[in-house]
Amino acid sequence: MKEAFLPRLKRKYIGDKNFYKMVLAIAVPIIIQNGISNFVSLLDNIMVGQIGTNEMSGVSIVNQLHFVYMLCIFGGIGGIGIFTAQYFGAGNEEGIRNTFRMKLWMGFILTAIGAAVLWFFGTPLIRLYLNEGASEASDIALTLSFAHQYLEILMISFPAFFLLQVYNSMLRETGETVIPMKAGLISVGVNLVGNFLLIYGYLGLPKMGVAGAALATVIARYVEMLIVVVWTHTHKQREPWIKGAFRTLFVPWKEVGRYLAKGLPLLINETLWSAGQAVLAQCFSMRGLAVVAGINIANTLNNFLDIIFITLANSIGIIVGQALGAGKLEEAKDRDNKMLAFAVAVSLISAGLEILGSLFFPNFYNTSAEVKAVASSFLIAYAFACPKNAFLQGAYFTLRAGGRTIRTLIFDSGSVWGVSIPIAFLLSRLTGLSAVLIFVCVAVADLSKVALGYVWVKKNIWLVNMVKKG
Repeated sequence: MKEAFLPRLKRKYIGDKNFYKMVLAIAVPIIIQNGISNFVSLLDNIMVGQIGTNEMSGVSIVNQLHFVYMLCIFGGIGGIGIFTAQYFGAGNEEGIRNTFRMKLWMGFILTAIGAAVLWFFGTPLIRLYLNEGASEASDIALTLSFAHQYLEILMISFPAFFLLQVYNSMLRETGETVIPMKAGLISVGVNLVGNFLLIYGYLGLPKMGVAGAALATVIARYVEMLIVVVWTHTHKQREPWIKGAFRTLFVPWKEVGRYLAKGLPLLINETLWSAGQAVLAQCFSMRGLAVVAGINIANTLNNFLDIIFITLANSIGIIVGQALGAGKLEEAKDRDNKMLAFAVAVSLISAGLEILGSLFFPNFYNTSAEVKAVASSFLIAYAFACPKNAFLQGAYFTLRAGGRTIRTLIFDSGSVWGVSIPIAFLLSRLTGLSAVLIFVCVAVADLSKVALGYVWVKKNIWLVNMVKKG
């Protein structure tokens, strides 16, 4: 007799106590680390916002450009990390070491390119966001000046950032999530104290403003990197892959070819996607600096409240990837269904909190009523997009876990550049629609991406063991 609909639905999408214990054991340390990090970023943003709107806008623009670099690192390292998770599931330590070496090379090359681009082209890139709209010429000049101050110091953190991501990704993909969390907690504490001392000039230190915020970030990032690196090299029994990891930096060409075949599409995707987000932000900035500042405020709270469901979606890459590497394809499929449902359910809580936050959060900033109104409107719009974003994140990491990186490229960046950007570009230049209404139009168009993701996940094209011997 055919199983009734509701029990079948519950069995497919809701796990038992042991399942959620397993998921949370991996996700909670990452959630705590990212949560505290984003909370400090939130306080950092408010502190800069207390100085003035121009300072806040300058920092916001630089962070948009910095976001592209960060996503390039995540993409380049993450593409190789697909193999790390599966090698760990298969118990292949030498395979894990080779992925570590490849990540070092990838991180170094991408950092050199990113630093060169921002050093030589930073000013014209920043100017793309400085549109007059309702803004005064003096405000634009000040915003450009503050952006330069912030960028020049922030770039010092790039070497620490890429090394941190290499080691953190290795630890997480091999099941160690607590140490990155602890290092992150110490780092955000250093960052928070540094912000108070350097932005406002307490304890006899100079009042540095946005330059102080950048310097505090640099110091905190090097502290975090050193903690993770030192711990890894002093706990070789717990992390046996680090033994002999630096015996050579050579990676067998056959392995390089495999990593690049799967990893390059992911790197290209992260680069195009993050660049696409920067282009979308530039389209919104056509409505003036008030919109740049308002979106910055909204993004600060949005990034903090979305941490749990985004981390759950991202954890699919680890939890499902390990099952795939162990050859447990049906278990991988079952885990994926339940984790997707879990992430979407949690996103509804985030949505409610964002709507609530729209009522009071913008008032924490020393800025104009116009900027606060923009921020509130975007928070409400972001809230309604939460379930969509949760599913899209989960679908993306599902395809990625099975090495379907060409499809992730089409799924993620293809939709941004083929659908979202044309809509935002045309509406921002050919109509008088407000920035938030342009965002809503882009979000509605994303429903086509939801449909594509659902079809590809349901077809199980991602159920692939890429490290099977023989």
